[in-house]
Formats: sequence, structure tokens, C-alpha cells
Amino acid sequence: MAISGSAFVPGIELSRIMYEEEVQPILRNAFPGLRYAAARVGSGSEVLGFDSPRSADHEWGPRLEIFLTAGDRVEHGDDISRVLAERLPKQVRGWPTHFQESDDPRDPVGHMQMTDGPVNHRVGLYDVDGWVSDRLGLASWKAELGARDWLAIPQQRLAEATGGVVFHDGPGNLSEMRRRMAWYPDQVWRYLLACQWQRVSQEEAFVGRCAEAGDDLGSAVVAARLVRSLMHLCLLLERQYAPYGKWLGSSFGRLPVAEALGPVLRGVLAATDYPAREARLCDAYEAVASLQNASDLVSPVDPGRRPYHARPYLVLHAERFAQALARTVTDPGLQGLPLVGNVDQWSDSADLLDQPHAIRAAFSALG
Repeated sequence: MAISGSAFVPGIELSRIMYEEEVQPILRNAFPGLRYAAARVGSGSEVLGFDSPRSADHEWGPRLEIFLTAGDRVEHGDDISRVLAERLPKQVRGWPTHFQESDDPRDPVGHMQMTDGPVNHRVGLYDVDGWVSDRLGLASWKAELGARDWLAIPQQRLAEATGGVVFHDGPGNLSEMRRRMAWYPDQVWRYLLACQWQRVSQEEAFVGRCAEAGDDLGSAVVAARLVRSLMHLCLLLERQYAPYGKWLGSSFGRLPVAEALGPVLRGVLAATDYPAREARLCDAYEAVASLQNASDLVSPVDPGRRPYHARPYLVLHAERFAQALARTVTDPGLQGLPLVGNVDQWSDSADLLDQPHAIRAAFSALG
């Protein structure tokens, strides 16, 4: 909690203040000549710019990541952490630098509290290669990454690694890592777009079929899934990593297309009967299909709605876009793969997506 009367400060700004006014002078005086990078990256709503006063209830506050060489982290890491615990102020702009972990195993996160003794700070000490291995599951980001390396990294983790701010660069080339991971290689991008259109194709006819069978709830659920798939498509087309579910709508809302498309998607979700649901979905299909055509990745595909074969449902037949994109995928590591995509496209289990090494094992098992 903040000291009474202190105003909310966006977490990135709070981290910058703590680094420039407190951590940097401490490191300069206590460890002269130490080479390091300082950043606010990784987990935390502030890294993606979505934090608010509500965020302050757990693992939010004056936080920082310090990146050393692997050798310096082993040799000096404990001393640096101890010195910071002893010398950091008790608060920054009214926000405590001490985090108290709960004794309740059901609530293991840290909460800001004032303390009279050394602060249990949130200045993490890492080396870049070790951090990348832990967060992204890569043995080395410096090596040429294969297509399947990219497919095994959750987009949330890529957003965390490339979001936030580097306040000071140093050993390990943190900024270079972020530049290299900023977006997918062209061939991976095309493949992921093809896979996302294929997801739309798999379910677009079910909205009508469920309704025809008297299952309006099922029709609405499928429509909501299609809305989610279209939002992911828009993020892919705008070269933005999609965060996990909590921030998907917020991230979509930042896209240029959101102003026009957002009300259409909300109309799909608000529809109480099949005809209105189908009409709004088709409006959304056509808008996203036009966005795809404007990307010039493939020759334009007719974006208009059409019947689903002989059945009386209007759809896009999104597989047409999937096939057009798939034909442009020439990377040997991707050619011939089924259009199942990356880990985000075949699993939304938060427990799986939080285990990058398990994901890579799953990809190996899938061949």
C-alpha cells in the first residue's frame, strides 16, 4: 500500500525514478566499475502499460531488473542484493520498496509494506542469457532461431521480453535481444496468419448450425470464440504480440482498426438471436479480411460473405485466406506442417504457457 496521500504513478515511471534516484547511485558508490543493464521487463501489468491503482495490491511497485555478466552475478549477486536491502529508501514517491510475502501458500505473492529493517526489495539480478532461457525457453537468443523455436514461445512471454523499458544497457546486449525478438520472421508470420484464418474456418459455420439445432447458447459461445480469433488476427496483422486473456481486449483496443471494428465485435457478443449474430459476424469477417488484403502479403482474396455450401448459413469461408497465405510459406521448417500454429493457437492453458521448457518438449513430441 502507498503512504496516505501518495498519488498513483505508472509502474514504469516508478521504476525509472527508483533506478535513477536510488539504485544507480548505490551501485556506482558500492560497486565502482560494475557493468550492468537496468530495465523493467518481464512479468507485471506495467510492462505492457496496463497497470492501474488496482495493480498495487500485489507484486506491483518500485521494481527493477538488473542484468550482469553471468560471472558477476555469481560473484557479486548476493552482495548487491544485500547492499540494496540495506541502502534503498523505505519508499519511493510514497510507495514502499519492501515487499512482504504472505505465509498463506494460496497467496504467495508479495505485497508492499513499510518496514523498520532492511527492505525485501524487488530488484532482481540476472544475466541476459539465463533470463532468456528461463523466460523464453531458448538455449541462446544469439543463435539463429529456427521456425519451430518461434512457434514454441508464448506470445505473452514475447510481449514481456520486448515490452517495458531499458533504462541503461550493458553486458549481455539486452537491447539487441529485444530488437531481435521484436517480431516474427516473415515466414513464421505468414504461417501464423494462415493458421489463425484456419481457426476461423473451423468454426464459422457452427454459429448457424447450433442455432438451427435449437442451441442458441451454443451458437453464442461459438460466436464469442470467433470474436476472440478475429481479435488475435488483427493483432497479428498489426504485428503486435497478443497478451494473455486478461489484456487481450485492452491490447486490441490500441489498434487503429479497433475504433471501427470494436463496436461490431461488441454487437456480435450482444446479439440475442441468430440472424443478428450472423450479420454482425459477417461484418466483422469482411472488415478483417479487408485488413488482410491491405497487408499485400498475398494477392487480394474476395472478402465478401457467402453461403456455407448448400446450407443456409452465411460465412466467409476463411480457409480461402488460410490457403492463400500457406502457399507463400516456403521455409523448409514450416512447409508441410499442419495449420495448427504456435503454442497460443493450440493451447490457452495458463499453466502450460507458463512453462517454456515443457512447451518445447510438447513440440518435440508433436514432431
